[in-house]
Amino acid sequence: MVGQAPARILIVSDAWTPQVNGVVRTLTAVTAELRAMGHTVEVIGPDRFPTIPCPTYPEIRLAVLPGRPLVGLIEAFRPDALHIATEGPLGLAARAWACRRGLHFTTAYHTRFPEYLAARLGLLGRSGVMGAMVRRFLKWFHAPSQGVMVATQSMRDELAMRGFSRLRAWPRGVDLSLFDPGLRQEAPDFTELPRPLFTYVGRVVVEKNIGAFLDLDLPGTKLVVGGGPQLRALERAYPKVRFVGPRHGRELARAFASADVLVFPSLTDTFGLVVIEALASGAPVAAFPVTGPRDILRGVDGVVGVTDADLRVACMRALMLDRAACRTHAEAFTWRASAEAFLDNLAPIYGVEGGVKAGARLRSAITLSAACRPDKAAIGTPGPGCTPPPAR
Repeated sequence: MVGQAPARILIVSDAWTPQVNGVVRTLTAVTAELRAMGHTVEVIGPDRFPTIPCPTYPEIRLAVLPGRPLVGLIEAFRPDALHIATEGPLGLAARAWACRRGLHFTTAYHTRFPEYLAARLGLLGRSGVMGAMVRRFLKWFHAPSQGVMVATQSMRDELAMRGFSRLRAWPRGVDLSLFDPGLRQEAPDFTELPRPLFTYVGRVVVEKNIGAFLDLDLPGTKLVVGGGPQLRALERAYPKVRFVGPRHGRELARAFASADVLVFPSLTDTFGLVVIEALASGAPVAAFPVTGPRDILRGVDGVVGVTDADLRVACMRALMLDRAACRTHAEAFTWRASAEAFLDNLAPIYGVEGGVKAGARLRSAITLSAACRPDKAAIGTPGPGCTPPPAR
């Protein structure tokens, strides 16, 4: 933060460690970068509360009645900026606290919940009653946000058409030191498998549309790296597919580097971190032409990856692509740039006069926010001369 004091940034998220998903990886990486930049960052996740398993996905835990304990944690931290990352129990409680006090906060649109519901329940399409209800809920949830952060231009355009406002670009990054093409020579688990090696990496859940990949008639070997509630059923249904379970750290990086093609069959992701992790590892990508892959491959579709409505065509064409070009393209995605964009998008919790105007940024307003923060009063009580915005 050029010329300004370090900020106290609070992130409230229903997705946090020990969960393994794109939201957690994004928040973990961005938090580390912000701390390296000198800011004080706290993440409040379900690990601090009593929890219950999420229906249809017991590996994910949901906080139970977090309201009062969460308020205590927020007020004890006394943030300069509040970011609400998810729309679950913790996100709802943090939103309610901020709205009651007329305080500013930002949110992020990480997940296509209507489409996830359709996939999970198997009977509700995009036009279904439940899907429409969820879309209305999401619009309501994000309405008071001073900035709704989205990962791609496609997602931004879609949400704008749905009536979302104050949309902000928040690009993603990749750990270029971990995901390394050189690890292709260090993957003993995969060297004996028949080539080419078509690899899926990610959670093994119904909304990832993995069956669209596993049903393809492809040469060589299909490899699935990851775990989830659908794993055992898919192992039984596809005995010729190699399932190796979840991998982490260097083992995960080896799996990416060993792939001849990373296959990304999802139709519901808002980005797809595994796409840039594969590219950083030198693996070209095959995907449907949807939000996420379409944005990552904009301008280089057919050079480092292929999107096609026929996923088999995409897979076979991707085999012919230059692995060095994949790495070069991935080098444009850094977590430092992601953290800087996140910081620019944040809103001072007490706002600025007239609210957050177009182009207003935390970097130019953080001094005012700190001055407004009372030294001894509860955080919900504005300091002298500070009028918080009305609750919406």
